[in-house]
Amino acid sequence: MSINELQLKEGYKIARCCSPQPNDSITGYFSYNNVIAVHKASCDNLKKTESERLFSLSWEDILEKKEDKPDKDYYQLDELDFRILQHHKVMGVDYSLMVARILKIEPEQMFERHGKLKSLKLLKRVAPVMIRYRKNIVDNKWIKHRNHTYYQITHQGEKYLDFFTSQKAKRL
Repeated sequence: MSINELQLKEGYKIARCCSPQPNDSITGYFSYNNVIAVHKASCDNLKKTESERLFSLSWEDILEKKEDKPDKDYYQLDELDFRILQHHKVMGVDYSLMVARILKIEPEQMFERHGKLKSLKLLKRVAPVMIRYRKNIVDNKWIKHRNHTYYQITHQGEKYLDFFTSQKAKRL
């Protein structure tokens, strides 16, 4: 990441003399204009400053956190899609007929929704192998994956679900 791409919190600026990068150790210098200049910890100019104005910093302290916004396809999803993603997040690997039964929707609609979520890469199909049976229902029971297509939530699906949940909480 280039220094120009960094988003610093208000009150911080990158020192031009040493131009620290995110993998460098950094030190802050509290300047007279109430701005903290961010220097490399090894910057020669820091040796010439008043030591009481120096303090240690980390990049986590000074960088703005970008809100992890989903892609445009997020807006193709509705409340039911997020209920399905939530089911997979909580229950783990599951198949369409069982999810339809639990969420009380028609199986055809569930097949369609699983297909949609898979095409958006929010769910992925689980290879036909042994899988753990119904997380939190029966401990340590495994079944052979047969006759059903099993799905599990992807990292992208969790990201979208988390964003949806945070937006919903902001509205309340």
